[in-house]
Amino acid sequence: MLTFPLLWLLWGTSSYAFPVFQDGQRRDVETVWKYLENYYNLDKDTAVKNLSGKELMAEKLKQMQQLFGLKVTGKSDPETLRVMRKPRCGVSDVAPYAINHYTPRWTKTHLTYSILNYPPYLSREVVEDSFERAFRLWSDVTPLTFSRVFEEEGDIVLAFYRGDHGDNNPFDGPDYGLAHTFQPGPGIGGDVHFDLDDRWTDTNENFNLFYVTAHELGHALGLTHSYDIGALMFPSYTWYTEDFVLNQDDINRIQALYGPSPNPIQPTGATTPTPCDSRLTFDAITTFRGEVIFFTGRFYIRVNRFMREPELNLIGIIWPNVPGKLDAAYEVSMMNEVRFFKGDKVWAVRTQSVLRGFPIDIHSYFGFPSYVTQIDAAVCEEETGKTYFFVDDMYWRYDEYRRSMDPGYPKAIAEDFPGIGDKVDDVFEKDGNFYFFHQNIQHRFNLQTRRVDATRGSQTWFNC
Repeated sequence: MLTFPLLWLLWGTSSYAFPVFQDGQRRDVETVWKYLENYYNLDKDTAVKNLSGKELMAEKLKQMQQLFGLKVTGKSDPETLRVMRKPRCGVSDVAPYAINHYTPRWTKTHLTYSILNYPPYLSREVVEDSFERAFRLWSDVTPLTFSRVFEEEGDIVLAFYRGDHGDNNPFDGPDYGLAHTFQPGPGIGGDVHFDLDDRWTDTNENFNLFYVTAHELGHALGLTHSYDIGALMFPSYTWYTEDFVLNQDDINRIQALYGPSPNPIQPTGATTPTPCDSRLTFDAITTFRGEVIFFTGRFYIRVNRFMREPELNLIGIIWPNVPGKLDAAYEVSMMNEVRFFKGDKVWAVRTQSVLRGFPIDIHSYFGFPSYVTQIDAAVCEEETGKTYFFVDDMYWRYDEYRRSMDPGYPKAIAEDFPGIGDKVDDVFEKDGNFYFFHQNIQHRFNLQTRRVDATRGSQTWFNC
């Protein structure tokens, strides 16, 4: 086995250097080697592949980059290193993605589970409820049923350990490898181990026990990691939100193993958006430090003038304390804030952190009347500091400097913004224009002439 000190020594020699690394920093070398060894069989394949060290490392990096939707370069670029340092599942990524006859699975449809121990900082009730909900997530979409046993070891045993715990797969301490699971089968097969050094919660802070358990149970039932960034079975931990549902990719793959649900109405899951899908619509859009960010479901699509392709990811990756499926969002650049709306609540965010005291109801913060229960769209005009809120066929105007609504509002949208109709789904300002969106159509509204001067499909921002 090639150890890290030896790897560093080889890095310093001209006869066996690793040009796959861009900066050659020792901690980056260690990160890449350890990651590929743990999740891509790097050390195991060293003995069986007739490749040089740099060729094998590059091949493994390409596999990893393809799975995570990164640019496939075979080099340890900054984005690849960033993904490698994220908390994730401890199960290898090299198992086949496709379901086939040889995929391990249980041969019975009723499975039992037992709980070996508990983390000291969560109540038993919270742990047991998290586990029960995670099992129910899979039973709702398959013929499988689960029940807990107490006097014997279940088919699936859930346990918390730290460090080396005797299964040849030691935990690494807090905030990285969160848990691992063994494929279906007798004995240790199907068992789930959680790292006791990680901070488990029943909220969106630290690591949500229900969410991680649901992922690990996918492995316990026979699923490998998914290529779909929106799937529960994607290898990296993605921040939990209360409106979480299974992705359709998860449902399709588990049903390929065990068949459909016996329910007369088959469950359907969320789908990961495709930026160039002409049917795609948005929940909210905002600018953010010169970029434009489009929100749809649990996802954002980010664009700026330096990007050849838009970036698609989960909202929780950037803003872990902001809910999914937003109603509206806008940037207040003079205050270095972005405000997000869902229902009658507003979240104010600076960089990645929700400001203290938020969320706040929109009635007490902005002065909306009680009959306004949600905001359809919002935009702040940078030059004037006036924010426009669109609700049904009316709009309000708010003064960010005086922190109060302007008198005489609401007014009809169609009267003051001719050409955009009387319904606004999303809006943002860029280069002296308001861009209004309704369904999959956008109107560019010139703020000087107060007229629409272009109408296009909404996907034009994504270089489709």
